[in-house]
Amino acid sequence: MRPILYSFRRCPYAMRARLALVSAGIDTELREILLRDKAPEFLEASPKGTVPVVVTPDVVIEESLDIMDWALAQSDPEGWLDFPPEGRALIAECDGPFKTALDRYKYHSRHDADPKEERAEASVFLRKLNAQIAGQDYLYGAQPKLPDMAIVTFVRQFANTDRAWFDGQDWSDLKRWLTAFTESIRFAAIMPKYPKWQAGDPVTVFPG
Repeated sequence: MRPILYSFRRCPYAMRARLALVSAGIDTELREILLRDKAPEFLEASPKGTVPVVVTPDVVIEESLDIMDWALAQSDPEGWLDFPPEGRALIAECDGPFKTALDRYKYHSRHDADPKEERAEASVFLRKLNAQIAGQDYLYGAQPKLPDMAIVTFVRQFANTDRAWFDGQDWSDLKRWLTAFTESIRFAAIMPKYPKWQAGDPVTVFPG
């Protein structure tokens, strides 16, 4: 029985989960969710109501990083788990202070925040990434690792908030890293559009 993956195409958390599933070669039954109209089966499986969620006969996995770790624990043909311990701290910084500043930058009206202040706060992390990537293709060498794929979808979200401003920054290594991702077959593989799922629909296998 395939695991069920509840996902939403544009969510950076769901995107990084899909990246790991593709790398691990794990087929799932994809159920595309609309966040404004959530399927009751999704809410029954995960009452918190946020994507991604993987449902197996044995466990419900409700956090994107846990899904990545679960997938790669089963199969890691690209060696994504071969990275130094500080990579976990980098992911935590992305998911914590950077993501908070990113949300307050992108949705500043909702948060009653100053977008320039929040952008400056988020930029501290981006400068750190730029320095880490300098002289190599990825954060920890010539090949992508879990930290790259756990972080890059959020950097993409930041960049797209004000692309002209982002492109004007002196982050040549970071921009090269991001462009390599967004122009990759890997990115294209996780971004096809699927209709909203509802009970009774034919099974969609991802990645297939």
